[in-house]
Amino acid sequence: MSKRILILDDNQDILDIVHETLSYEKFDVKSTSSGEEVMDMVEDFSPDLVILDFRVAGINGGELCKQIKCHPEYKDVPVIIFSAYINHDDELFGYGCDAVINKPFDLTELVEKVNSLIL
Repeated sequence: MSKRILILDDNQDILDIVHETLSYEKFDVKSTSSGEEVMDMVEDFSPDLVILDFRVAGINGGELCKQIKCHPEYKDVPVIIFSAYINHDDELFGYGCDAVINKPFDLTELVEKVNSLIL
């Protein structure tokens, strides 16, 4: 059974590219551009890894990461935060994420980071 990945990004182009890339790598991928949908999707989809854009409308990716990490059933699910705000890695790790990927990013870097966290 393939590993499940949930992606949040409010930039549709980035969402499409990441979704397509990870699907090509044989992951079962679900994606959304709405931060408000993430926790429901985590509960319904039960992902093996979550990728969150830090800056999205409404709740930010860091706060969502905290919610996932505080949830007894999903606290061990690895979370990657995407951020276009370079040099804020320490702040982002403060939310409890397992990795940070700075935008713009290389798709090879993304796939390697994902593989290192869930395979």
